[in-house]
Amino acid sequence: MNRRDLHHATELLRKLVSLPSFSGEEHLRSDYLVNYFKGHGIETERIGNNLILRQPHANHTKPTLMLNSHLDTVQPASTYSFDPFTPPVSDTHVYGLGSNDAGASVVSMIQTFLHFYDKELPFNLLLALSTEEENSGAGGMRRLWEKFAGEVDMAIIGEPTGMKAAIAERGLLVIDGEATGVSGHAARDEGVNALYIALEDIAVLRSVKFPKISPVMGEVKLTVTQIHAGSQHNVVPDRCTFVVDIRPTEQYTNPELMDILQPQVKSTLKARSLTNRSSATPADHPLLHCIEHLHMETYVSPTTSDWMRITCPALKMGPGESARSHQADEFVLIEELEQGINGYIALITQLATLGANSDD
Repeated sequence: MNRRDLHHATELLRKLVSLPSFSGEEHLRSDYLVNYFKGHGIETERIGNNLILRQPHANHTKPTLMLNSHLDTVQPASTYSFDPFTPPVSDTHVYGLGSNDAGASVVSMIQTFLHFYDKELPFNLLLALSTEEENSGAGGMRRLWEKFAGEVDMAIIGEPTGMKAAIAERGLLVIDGEATGVSGHAARDEGVNALYIALEDIAVLRSVKFPKISPVMGEVKLTVTQIHAGSQHNVVPDRCTFVVDIRPTEQYTNPELMDILQPQVKSTLKARSLTNRSSATPADHPLLHCIEHLHMETYVSPTTSDWMRITCPALKMGPGESARSHQADEFVLIEELEQGINGYIALITQLATLGANSDD
């Protein structure tokens, strides 16, 4: 990649950062990018505020690689030292809300798509810039995947990973537990204490062992994170609620975990969502072979992304650092943008080499 392309990517990111794009309110960024691509002679398919771009010679007989990152951001932290939409300009940094998560991945993938736009590859290249990732909304990748299922065969999900390749990410299952008792006066030893029922159930949940161990992610992680009961000191509580945070592996679906846990406790367990599943790249997939060939570092991601919304093999990787996400004074280094663009191009080039060799 030349310095001119890096400059264009940097200026594009600065422009996108200046356009508020909260989850469900991404229209300003989507409008801008539609015109941006039109300026490059590329038509964009738009579904809501989601944008889809395809190569002009896309061939349905070839497999399709999707590049995906999200346009939306969280609300800015109250401790910003500058206006997150008119940040200071630096020769080494791009500051502002969403610059790191996931604007850097967005512009790196755009530059990568433009690089390969007219090039023949053993696969189709599709760019999907999705919305509502931060709030797990129904209008983002959930909506797009209904269209892409059957078309997309593999994907790279753009999130700030320091360009390390996440080959798996844990899912998320949040459970609300409710123990029910009978109220009474504490001095007369009346009633059935819902708090004690909840504590017994929490002890049971802590002791549960899930026998299937993921070769990549290890054991399922279960943690009780909140508990609430009682209205005053002398009343036996008739209701106690608690929250369980579970980080599943690919060995269990979320419904399976619910089926395992509910029979073991007296409290009623209710999942907030069953869709936040775990993901893992198949061990023999070409994406992994490319990562190995390029000597890219791999890891298991503790955070979720739109990877959990899709069902094809994928990797998660992008410029920037996850620790900066959702923090005040968010930034990404310009050199990280360069690493992102070069890394994506190298990965696709290697994947194309594998694909071409497999056809010989």
